[in-house]
Amino acid sequence: MLAVFSSTIISPPEELIQAGNRTPSPKKKSSSLLDDFAHRFPSSVALSISPHSYMSYTHENQIFLQPREFAVKDEIFCMFKGNLDNLASLKQQYGLGKSANEVILVMEAYRALRDRAPYTASHMLGHLVGNFAFIIFDSSTSTVFVASDDGGKIPLFLGITADGYLSFSDDAEILRGSCGKSLASFPPGCFFSTTSGLKSFEHPKNKVTAEPAMEEEMWGTTFKVERPNLRTTTE
Repeated sequence: MLAVFSSTIISPPEELIQAGNRTPSPKKKSSSLLDDFAHRFPSSVALSISPHSYMSYTHENQIFLQPREFAVKDEIFCMFKGNLDNLASLKQQYGLGKSANEVILVMEAYRALRDRAPYTASHMLGHLVGNFAFIIFDSSTSTVFVASDDGGKIPLFLGITADGYLSFSDDAEILRGSCGKSLASFPPGCFFSTTSGLKSFEHPKNKVTAEPAMEEEMWGTTFKVERPNLRTTTE
């Protein structure tokens, strides 16, 4: 799956921009990234949601226990990969029918987050149990909302193209060709949104920081959730 958004929709993390400036590397424009994805996955479906936002998805090469799903309803576009262990109880919680799958559930959970203040992202995501990564674009509000489970079992990556588009994909290589060193692995237990940037839902009080990667690594930076210092006492 691939999602590409211009800076008019969402601002890329400053740490990713700095990583690309620190170690200049070849990049491509967002249009080339989308073309590369379509060429690599001929059966993929591409959506031009607006002049500033694009999504592409495919079922090619997917793992049985990590299926990819896509749905759109009421201007909410969602790509989901993985599975939820507590899907049945969540469907009851959100008043969904028995036939609803993970991608429908996540869209409804996002809708509740959007419409039921002060419902928080950490509260909403903390109820999702399983291995998952998803990308949501709400065209009614021009909002991007991306999240990965706290175990990091589903790979997800983010990078910046040559023309400044922030891109998300479960395929690191497809991003590497267009983003160069402006590339990072999405940190587990975190979410990224238009309104809040990159935050931890597993540890909502802790900051997400970035460490420059080693020169030989494919990443330009590594995002990590700060852990509070534990004080020890001696008698």
